[in-house]
Amino acid sequence: MLLDPRRTVVFAGDSVTDCGRRTDPDGLGDGYVRNLYDDLGPRRPRIVNVGISGNRAADLAGRWSTDVLAHEPSVVSILIGINDTWRRYDENDPTTAESFETSCRAMLDPLTCPVVLIEPFLLPVKAGQEEWREDLDPKLEVVRKLAVEYGAILVPADAELNRQASTAGAATLAGDGVHPSATGHRAIADLWRRVVLED
Repeated sequence: MLLDPRRTVVFAGDSVTDCGRRTDPDGLGDGYVRNLYDDLGPRRPRIVNVGISGNRAADLAGRWSTDVLAHEPSVVSILIGINDTWRRYDENDPTTAESFETSCRAMLDPLTCPVVLIEPFLLPVKAGQEEWREDLDPKLEVVRKLAVEYGAILVPADAELNRQASTAGAATLAGDGVHPSATGHRAIADLWRRVVLED
């Protein structure tokens, strides 16, 4: 499906997707999107990274027409949610699971192409991050529910990265529990490729 240069895959999300793409001449950044670009080789589709650091689901929904739909995507991959949790704890600015779901539906409803939903993830490293689960887990359930409802491909990043962290150590995959290391990005890219292209 994806190994066709006539197709366009748009990756939308926050800093985990952004990864410096706005200062990268190729516009890809140096994270999992770049890894996938390299992995897919010369027959790859056109890959567009529209991640913006700090975004929450509502921010993504607000720029959806100009940043995503304007590219006439063949596939859209979305990774969003950790900032919707994080802002509750660092800025006392929470996003309810209901509001998060409303924003996600605003993104999904206008799409007429296949969709990939990557689970937002947390790999607790810092003191107090375990408590974030109370906020993140309901949002994870929203993502999983919407994947079923909209027929999207679910990439189980939270489950898989936490599984790997149990042996490799959380800090190996994400030094602050949120932003992946090179090893963490490699793991996301490998999981995406396995689930989307091979399953």
